[in-house]
Amino acid sequence: MTDTHGTGQDVVDVLTADHREVEALFVELESRRGTPEHRRQLADVVIAELVRHAVAEEMYVYPAARKALPDGDQVAEHEISEHSDAERTMKELESLDPSEPRFDEVLAHLTRTIRHHVKDEESDLFPRLRAAVAREELVELAGKVEAAKKTAPTRPHPAAPDHPPANKLLGPGAGLVDRMRDALSGRPTSMAELREKQH
Repeated sequence: MTDTHGTGQDVVDVLTADHREVEALFVELESRRGTPEHRRQLADVVIAELVRHAVAEEMYVYPAARKALPDGDQVAEHEISEHSDAERTMKELESLDPSEPRFDEVLAHLTRTIRHHVKDEESDLFPRLRAAVAREELVELAGKVEAAKKTAPTRPHPAAPDHPPANKLLGPGAGLVDRMRDALSGRPTSMAELREKQH
């Protein structure tokens, strides 16, 4: 996803760009065009991007919200709960063949869940973070989020603890295992890999 190195983007810019990339993948999946293999690849990339994004938010963004916002604990808990729900749905989607009718049902549930989550973040959490946190810290958080996404898991792990510090410990180890498994299977886990595979 987005690279902030030297751009001065803050964490809200980075996460919003992630949201737009995932939305573009959802739109393509919802069109139901392409072979089942192509749709499987799109779903795999969506899952990988969402998992990396969620891990990075839970490691850095939600702790910042807890510290900076008067109701930060409640906001963070709500967002983490939504991540957990989405992760269970992604785990189910991961196991379905795109030619099965259930694939589109689960995908529709995931898109509704993620779109609701994105709307909440972009209309409430992100503006409040920008108002409460110094710009320099938001830019620093952007770099931390980008770094976290590079080592985060690419597969949902719904049985893993969803509260720090345990989830921080899962990230790099699970991320390494996931990436090895992805490489062996030839499954794309990023927009760049998906584009490369299509050519």
